[in-house]
Amino acid sequence: MIISKTPLRLSFVGGGSDLPAFYRDGVGAVLSTSINKFVYVTINKRFEPGIRLSYSKTEEVLSVAEIEHRIVKATLGKLGVDGGVEITSVADIPSRGSGLGSSSSFTVGLLHALYAYLGQYRPKLDLGREACEVEIDLCGEPIGKQDQYAAAAGGLNIIKFYPDETVTVEPVIAPAGVTDTIESEMLMFYTGIVRSASNVLQQQSDAVAADRAKKQALVRMTELVDVLRDEISSGNTDALGEILHENWMLKKGLTAAISSGDIDDYYDAARKAGARGGKLLGAGGGGFMVFSAPKERHADIKAALSHLRHVDFGFENMGTSIVFYQ
Repeated sequence: MIISKTPLRLSFVGGGSDLPAFYRDGVGAVLSTSINKFVYVTINKRFEPGIRLSYSKTEEVLSVAEIEHRIVKATLGKLGVDGGVEITSVADIPSRGSGLGSSSSFTVGLLHALYAYLGQYRPKLDLGREACEVEIDLCGEPIGKQDQYAAAAGGLNIIKFYPDETVTVEPVIAPAGVTDTIESEMLMFYTGIVRSASNVLQQQSDAVAADRAKKQALVRMTELVDVLRDEISSGNTDALGEILHENWMLKKGLTAAISSGDIDDYYDAARKAGARGGKLLGAGGGGFMVFSAPKERHADIKAALSHLRHVDFGFENMGTSIVFYQ
């Protein structure tokens, strides 16, 4: 039996520049962190032939070709695992439409566990790259590359995306205590709104490809990556909220599918209650929202958003790992 543990991620600025509609004409960049909410994948050798899967539903099939779960089907086919296994997955956060990169965390964790099952080692960034291959190339998802690398590497990083399809991960260096302060000033809420990230991202890609002004908005969002990195490196934690606010205002303008009347109301209520800034996580349309605010204003913000579910979280630095191997 093998169990992998892979974190979800929180993207601060630059999201959307990891789509080929942007980075194939220039360098995309995001600044993100992994968080202490995880996806766990268990792989066990099965006595019976065939494959048994347990996620939000259960599948029991005789061959890979019969599997309905597209990511599992593609990954098993890629690695040549044709049967005799049982695979289960559980997550700390709802896996569909969260905005926390859960499908990519699952893919990274599945690859990691399967390679361990096969007795093979893969460096973390290789797992990120191969997760992109599974989701984008094999499954045809119109998504970007940031989630896979953030989940694989772990920590607070700048991830850059180049026209030749290469990706680099650069840790953000901060003075002692700065990331602890940033973490302590953040609040996360679940909107309860579920959406398809693929649909929103496809609309965003189409808009950026067709509209120069929207592409320039994404250029500015990538510039904010360096701005935020410099502020964090200098210890200026107060700047985070306003940078998040500028990034969110730019992102909202890319396509109408990114926000909604309800989400705008939630955001405005949090700002009026003392949040310096924030954003909806992931592609947009629903899922989780985060805000940066002085700790003394947290109670007011929670009260203003009392109809939403507040979720405690923290940063993590390990990335994907094998936590059980027998």
